[in-house]
Amino acid sequence: MADDYLVRIGKLIRDARQHRGWTQSQLADALGTSQSAVNRIERGNQNISLEMIARIGEALDSEIVSLGYAGPMHLRVVGGRRLSGSIDVKTSKNACVALLCASLLNKGRTVLRRVARIEEVYRLLEVLNSIGVRTRWINEGVDLEIAPPARLDMESIDAEAAVRTRSIIMFLGPLLHRMDSFQLPYAGGCDLGTRTIEPHMIALRRFGLDITATEGIYHAQVLAGVSPDRPIVLTERGDTVTENALLAAARHDGVTVIRNASSNYMVQDLCFFLEALGVEVEGIGTTTLTVHGIPNIDVDVDYSPSEDPVEAMSLLAAAVVTESELTIRRVPIEFMEIELAVLEEMGLDHDRSAEYVADNGRTRLVDLTVRPSKLEAPIDKIHPMPFPGLNIDNVPFFAAIAAVAQGQTLIHDWVYDNRAIYLTDLNRLGGRLQLLDPHRVLVEGPTRWRAAEMMCPPALRPAVVVLLAMMAAEGTSVLRNVYVINRGYEELAERLNSVGAQIEIFRDI
Repeated sequence: MADDYLVRIGKLIRDARQHRGWTQSQLADALGTSQSAVNRIERGNQNISLEMIARIGEALDSEIVSLGYAGPMHLRVVGGRRLSGSIDVKTSKNACVALLCASLLNKGRTVLRRVARIEEVYRLLEVLNSIGVRTRWINEGVDLEIAPPARLDMESIDAEAAVRTRSIIMFLGPLLHRMDSFQLPYAGGCDLGTRTIEPHMIALRRFGLDITATEGIYHAQVLAGVSPDRPIVLTERGDTVTENALLAAARHDGVTVIRNASSNYMVQDLCFFLEALGVEVEGIGTTTLTVHGIPNIDVDVDYSPSEDPVEAMSLLAAAVVTESELTIRRVPIEFMEIELAVLEEMGLDHDRSAEYVADNGRTRLVDLTVRPSKLEAPIDKIHPMPFPGLNIDNVPFFAAIAAVAQGQTLIHDWVYDNRAIYLTDLNRLGGRLQLLDPHRVLVEGPTRWRAAEMMCPPALRPAVVVLLAMMAAEGTSVLRNVYVINRGYEELAERLNSVGAQIEIFRDI
């Protein structure tokens, strides 16, 4: 009976594919899988999840196989389970999106290894494809190949995909070298309050980029003959601001000095990639970068982005709140040292392996084993700082960790307008968090977590924090509309299940 069902589903998929005029290979590329896997599905020889059926339906734009795609994705979490075993950290979400934007600098073929399979990447790929860039998943959907056209078709840009990602802002740096004028939709992303792009504009004006904004569109003009005549001083030590300045400097015919630059993990990965393109970058890992630009970049390049320290922090927090022993492999330790120092003071019991080198040949990795610990609230407040301080995106995870520690912890999330507010969603799960103002929250621990059903916060890291608390709460919780989590994490539920969690993905039908 089950086999007959699979055969019928396979025929529906085959018919929908043929109706669209696609080959099995084209469908496989859209799904990030192999042609042989599509062939097995169409013959009814492979088990297929509701989620995969939904993805096929979306790819083929076919109502026939869109069962389960009518509504958003939700998670049903059976909590109170201990995690065990080991789990690998995936490649950096923020590095991958920066490298996708950077591929626009190169006239040659770019291959990025082990690219994060997340919604943010998918949206950028949709934008790139819409302007003529050819992309395809290779090596069983693990790696990504990118080939730009001779001329970008900016008039055909997929505005719907563009406005769903803030990363689109990093198109400005590469595009100013490719055309005299262009338009980009406003940048979107997480709902984290007002986030001005003025620091980007201040930096990019030095390369001749002039922007006016009307009716949801950035109108860009590039003034010929304008180039930086002195060092560029960034008014904000932001990651994307630094990346945009780097992308503009990479094809500038001359030497550009960028001061007050971010030295965070994704910026370093971008610098390493630029070096692979032949661009010399001095000062990597510092706040002053000197870029020796190349006006014409036409090389075939193969690059492996490093692992994601924020995902590593997420997995560490999962182990802490569920009182589990868990080994987290491939942790980029340089970008976790402050967090671990704080956690050690709180009483975290953990071991780390000897350091080894990531596939990019530069980033230092360790394997980290976390054990159940009796934590005490830190004496000082938890607050982020630019690298090498405590990572801005890791601050929310301290809300969940502080909730299981003895005592009061003050968390000061000064960077974003709304994010501290979303952390108070933990109160629905038994937490005792008091919002002092839009940026400060007081966490009282320890917490007796309880199951609940709730909507996913509209910001990525607070959403994952809520999921982790649900994993610790006895009983069954439901987290609704988790698109924001899929923006930044690849198959998070499935991977947590592999180490002992019980999380079910479902949709309203």
